[in-house]
Amino acid sequence: MLEVLTSAQSESTQANVAGALHAQGLRAGDRLVLCVAGSVDYVSVVLGAARTGVVPVPLDPRLTDYERTKIIRDVGPALVIDEATTLASLLEGDPIDLDDWPRCRPMHFTSGTTGRPKGVWSGLLAPDHAEALVREERELWGFHPSDLHLVISPIYHSAPLRFAMGTLLSGGAIAVMSGFDPPAFVDEVARLRPTTMFCVPAHLQRLFGWLDEHGATLDAASFRLVAHAGAPCPEPIRRRAHQLFGTEVVWEFYGSTEGQLTACPADEWIAHPGTVGRARPGRLVTVDDDGQLWCVVPPWARFTYWGDPDKTRSAWTDTAHGPAFSVGDLGRVDGGLVYLDSRREDLIISGGVNVYPAEVEAALEGAERLVDVAVFGRVDSRWGQRVCAAYVGDITEDALRALATERLAPPKRPKSYERLDSLPRTATGKVRRTEL
Repeated sequence: MLEVLTSAQSESTQANVAGALHAQGLRAGDRLVLCVAGSVDYVSVVLGAARTGVVPVPLDPRLTDYERTKIIRDVGPALVIDEATTLASLLEGDPIDLDDWPRCRPMHFTSGTTGRPKGVWSGLLAPDHAEALVREERELWGFHPSDLHLVISPIYHSAPLRFAMGTLLSGGAIAVMSGFDPPAFVDEVARLRPTTMFCVPAHLQRLFGWLDEHGATLDAASFRLVAHAGAPCPEPIRRRAHQLFGTEVVWEFYGSTEGQLTACPADEWIAHPGTVGRARPGRLVTVDDDGQLWCVVPPWARFTYWGDPDKTRSAWTDTAHGPAFSVGDLGRVDGGLVYLDSRREDLIISGGVNVYPAEVEAALEGAERLVDVAVFGRVDSRWGQRVCAAYVGDITEDALRALATERLAPPKRPKSYERLDSLPRTATGKVRRTEL
């Protein structure tokens, strides 16, 4: 049975966490790496840090030493929490006063076409901007003290953590699943009667598959909000979600770790199939001559890439409406409605997790007897896409799998390998991934 954490309980714990971090010498602007499994305490630690200006850096606990070492070296944390017992010790600190609002966004790391994960850094926020950041989420999603938010996605991802934080900051309660399991989910919904949930399409696919296989049902009447994002949602899955939860309940949004661009209630999608909705309040989505989507955001939603001014400059442009960012996605805007034509170049979305081929290739390159390698995505009925690799050389598939296991977290490891005489390339040497 899942533990339910109320806002009042979390508020007390947050003050303890803030005191424990202060006693260890952490101050505003210092980074706190969290590389442990998700829990309700995890959310309290993030809030306790952020409400004193200590910057939480959530990492996937499944990262290999090879992956994690590079990130930690890059971010220069004042403290790394990689054991559940160490996380628990923060809950016992002597309480200190908290700011009314988190003074920063957690620094989530996102991969890129260079193969080097980079932190999305908001900087420390002025008090009015910190308040505005919380209030705009509250106004968009209607977070309320009566809410019980059920977390079913890994808490170290930006959207699950943002929804959990927003619920607690609005006076509501949360419960956190350690991993998504359809029968356990059905049982907890019946027991807890949650009001809100964020999911990715793969969760819905697994849920509906299990319900059909076992002739089971889900009593979804308690939900007032089910938000999905992270990957394109197949139309049959989307329409079944509308039927099960209600069109007044289901929302989609489009965005990235860097920021959220749109929100789309089910009724709007039904009226305009294919849209990902309209720009969120306070934002403006435009498209340039190359079909690339750009989003003007308020000051509290701006960011840089930690330690990478060149990558930051390439992500931003000045417009007549203010600074706008892009992650390279292509689309169009029609009557205020945004349509997404293709995700950023080469991106593989597997179960809602973004995987960039360049990062996987960088982990495999240099292996003895490997001449060439290219990573690409293929359609997968369960996960949306699966990661695949084609390679040239006398190295064995087993050797490549072992190297991937050593250096890459599970979602990034290729599920299949194909040996080729050569990789298909353009005249300029770029791999033709669509041919693979």
